[in-house]
Amino acid sequence: MPVRVTPIDLNVLNMRTRMPFKYGIATLTALPHLFVRLELDIDGERQWGVASDGLPPKWFTKVPEADPIDEIDGMLAVIRSACDHALAVGEATTVFDLWREVYERQSDQWSSDPSTPPLLFGLGVSLVERAVIDAACRASGNSLDQMMRAGQFGFDASAIHDELSGRGVNDLLPRSPRTVIVARHTVGLADPLTDGEIPPGERLEDGLPQSLEACIAAYGLTHLKIKLVGDPVNDIERLRAIARVAEPVGDRLRFTLDGNEQYRDVEPFAQVWNTLFQEPTLESFMRGLLFVEQPFQRDVALSDALGTALRAWGDRPSMIIDESDGTLDAARRALGLGYAGTSHKNCKGVFKGIANACLLELRRRQHADKTFILSGEDLANVGPVALLQDLNVAATLGIEHVERNGHHYFKGLSMYPDDVQSAVLKAHPDLYRRHEQGYATVRIEQGKMGIESVRNGPLGPAFDFDTTRFTPLDEWTANSLTSES
Repeated sequence: MPVRVTPIDLNVLNMRTRMPFKYGIATLTALPHLFVRLELDIDGERQWGVASDGLPPKWFTKVPEADPIDEIDGMLAVIRSACDHALAVGEATTVFDLWREVYERQSDQWSSDPSTPPLLFGLGVSLVERAVIDAACRASGNSLDQMMRAGQFGFDASAIHDELSGRGVNDLLPRSPRTVIVARHTVGLADPLTDGEIPPGERLEDGLPQSLEACIAAYGLTHLKIKLVGDPVNDIERLRAIARVAEPVGDRLRFTLDGNEQYRDVEPFAQVWNTLFQEPTLESFMRGLLFVEQPFQRDVALSDALGTALRAWGDRPSMIIDESDGTLDAARRALGLGYAGTSHKNCKGVFKGIANACLLELRRRQHADKTFILSGEDLANVGPVALLQDLNVAATLGIEHVERNGHHYFKGLSMYPDDVQSAVLKAHPDLYRRHEQGYATVRIEQGKMGIESVRNGPLGPAFDFDTTRFTPLDEWTANSLTSES
């Protein structure tokens, strides 16, 4: 089906966290949430589609000395350029061909700029990609999974990974998307573990749980994502404290460890790992470990030298890349170096994530004795667009548990007008509920999120969401993040 992108609107809604979110070298308290809404001409008929993301500093380019405002400007630059490329492409034969052309033009523009790595310029492409996919789903009345299986996007996994030639999604993806996904709760580096740790002046009165202890009780959590600081003494003590708080979960507890790019070589991390794993007081707790995420800095994580050392570490834990997964071939390279897999975030690309899922499933069938992992990780996603689109793709990929933190660091959908919150509650009652204080918030029960309404809809929300009511990007300034009350 020939497709063409027509006018694109970029709008911003400022969001403030209910408490600081410390991840790695950054602490998030406010960020712009950007909406991309476009019209897609499909066989002469027009349909709107939408995508959105928060723009967090210090993730796409982890440069300690960089000004966060400059980093936001960098994210906006690649988003604007991807939109320009989408308009300049004109008519494409399929949605997939349109995505490839935009990606190639974006790569040609930015690949020679060392300050704009593929992980960053890919963000712009992915936002256009998601909005186009959303529009195509709305035009057909079919879900993402149905569109993929019917070949309506023109998706060709071998265009990303050669070895998938002749292998389609109907063979390699799960037979049907998930209707329930487990929430893997982020334990941020500054998060209180118990209510007793929270100073009286920092206690929130918004009706949502604040400490890990309270979150486990309120949501029935069974899965955690724990961020490490890279100091064995501090990490051991913190893991002991988390283990004590999580005791009510019992042997159902599963968790991942986020290495936060703390290491440049395998040996120092191996020493830390052996210290953690051999600690007697953590023996029972460590049985719940699923995998370790991105312990090595992105500029060395996919080097041949690190791969040689990694493969030589025979009893290494299962490790995946995350921030290193910037290029289309990164997952394939990581597998060759000894990693177990990679993460999926929509900001890294929907079609890329689908191709990676197919690659990992093929390798799983070829090497039944090895572990292959495609995880679902968060970017502080908040609905009613980014979160739903992330869960929709994760459901299609068959990911059982996904890191979730946007609902924890933000006060539900309270930043949206009442009519938007009411529309979300009506269209997605399995995923959202009305809080006792009146705002819409994510529904997590027994540690799980119901997403049948999400996976049966388009890529985005199952209602007409006019994002142009928010601040036009051309009128938005970074100063508004701190100047608004």
